[in-house]
Amino acid sequence: MPSRFEVNYRVPTIIYDPLIDEVFSELTSSFLEMPRGNGFIDYSVFEQGYQTLKRSTNAFEDVTAETVELAVVTTPISLIVFRAILGFTPPEWAYITTEMTDVIVSQGAARSIDRKVRLQPLTSRPLTNSLTDQRIRALISAGVQTLVTGADTEVPTIFHRLDKVDTREGLQSLQPIADLGVPYPVVLYERFLGRPFASHRDSVSELVGEVVESAIKDVLNAAKVSFRETKRAERINGFDQAPDFIIPDEFNPVALIEAKLTEDDGTARDKVTRVQRLRTLRDESGQNYDVIACIAGRGFKVRREDMRRLLQATDGKVFTLSTMHLLIENTRIREYRVR
Repeated sequence: MPSRFEVNYRVPTIIYDPLIDEVFSELTSSFLEMPRGNGFIDYSVFEQGYQTLKRSTNAFEDVTAETVELAVVTTPISLIVFRAILGFTPPEWAYITTEMTDVIVSQGAARSIDRKVRLQPLTSRPLTNSLTDQRIRALISAGVQTLVTGADTEVPTIFHRLDKVDTREGLQSLQPIADLGVPYPVVLYERFLGRPFASHRDSVSELVGEVVESAIKDVLNAAKVSFRETKRAERINGFDQAPDFIIPDEFNPVALIEAKLTEDDGTARDKVTRVQRLRTLRDESGQNYDVIACIAGRGFKVRREDMRRLLQATDGKVFTLSTMHLLIENTRIREYRVR
């Protein structure tokens, strides 16, 4: 049985099932793996921040804006440790701070502060009167006030965000947890409520989505192929929606590439529809450039009919991460290969 790259798709009696099985066998789920990213924090670094915060607050017996600021100045990652104790995301902390202080902290500013800390987690620096440092002080102040108060709602249908084992009663809950630790089932329960690695996955969501694009660029650059990578929502003459890559450019294309990693079958279907639209535009214009799909993730292996449509629209030019090295040889891109 020939591979999908060798089949003549103009034959009306083509049997698609083996070709669909071939692509499905190459697709794997990617949710177990995430890019580390530049701002990833190892546990050893996080633990240093925790110990600094613990020392500066006298084992959390003296939690004030001043003692927390001392820890942040000494070991900046302490700011993120403090946020983890509160259980807030950066935008949530920004919202609480703007409500509780006279300093306006936007969500973007909070995310920027958080990222800068993660990039230099152990580089001590004093806080100045700059706007950024004023915001950091305001975040700390609002956080301390929130932590000292604890979960203060008694409405049975409401679940307070600080109704956690270490913050339910304010500092009275935090101190014994810092001294004695917590039972493993409690850790598992709060992990269940918060989803493991959710914060990191959110912070690297763009990197997760660019896995396929990066693989394409690696192959093209290795062969010294000229290409045009379009920007999000960019308008290109002749296209309803710009393809992700054009080889060599939109003025004389020999290949268009749509790239997508998805774990969701609905998103996969949308991408298939986009590829079909590119094929329709090509046929209507009388051109002969290749329409190519580069895909990854379990979302594409849910509906067999969608994969049949994708193979048909691309004449079998469907590449996965495991077959990306075949991209140039099996498409017209080989006409622009230098080496």
